[in-house]
Amino acid sequence: MTTSKFPRLALGIGWRPEIALLIDRRSDLGFIEIMAEDFDASQPLPAPIERQRSRGVAVVPHGISMSLGGAEPLDPRRVQALANLASRVDAPLVSEHIAFVRAGGQEAGHLLPVPRSREALELVVANVCELKAALPVPLALENIASLLEWPNPEMDEAEFLTEVLVRADVELLLDIENVYANARNHGYDPVEFLNRIPLERIAYVHIAGGLERDGLYHDTHTHDVPAAVLDLLAELYDRTDVPGVMLERDDQFPPDAVLNAELDAIAAAVARGESTRNCERVDRLNAERSGHVSVG
Repeated sequence: MTTSKFPRLALGIGWRPEIALLIDRRSDLGFIEIMAEDFDASQPLPAPIERQRSRGVAVVPHGISMSLGGAEPLDPRRVQALANLASRVDAPLVSEHIAFVRAGGQEAGHLLPVPRSREALELVVANVCELKAALPVPLALENIASLLEWPNPEMDEAEFLTEVLVRADVELLLDIENVYANARNHGYDPVEFLNRIPLERIAYVHIAGGLERDGLYHDTHTHDVPAAVLDLLAELYDRTDVPGVMLERDDQFPPDAVLNAELDAIAAAVARGESTRNCERVDRLNAERSGHVSVG
């Protein structure tokens, strides 16, 4: 069992204008995540976000366009914009992806997986270190879902992710649904994946919904969170003290009652995992005490 060094963020959700009222009505949210590219730090924030801040809800900027896995140099304007936004919202941290989104001046419009080679590792680490040095707050990196694998990888996903985090000395935004999606699509054990990555670096967790189509599981952010993903979230909380978990929902927003029920289901999975971890801690302490008494 590991313990996070980060402050408690608790339950959160990705802020979207379509669900601003639902977010406003929830009294148990510890943080919201905003898409960094949607906001200009020199302009006023939307009133609903400012209202959350006034209640003590943390705001975490989440970038999608930095292209940390790209061969091209980081765009200094994007770097500065992310740094400015972090300061503007008093963010506890910011997050980005281990991915690339552009090459040769062309925008992919999608988070693309980085080849898991030693050469690509050096590039990602250098880019991450450059971004980290320019930010006023800690940086967390997210693992992405990928439908296809680059041929002849020199490392598996867990090894590559760990190498980036440790060598760049940054935190982890663990997307638990992406773990589930990649495990299904690429044929590995998601629990074993959790056992092999540095859980103590988790800053917070994403959870979302998806569906299977034509034999592949797609991370859609537009469907309900599957029960198996909630179970994997509970497995994670059984292993470590996670600072926070948030629901990603980007489109096809259901009625408020359905979305609230999904948030409640996430909180229940967290409680289930924490309960198991606490019971294991009590059993271990009792065993240690019994051993001490028997020796005496």
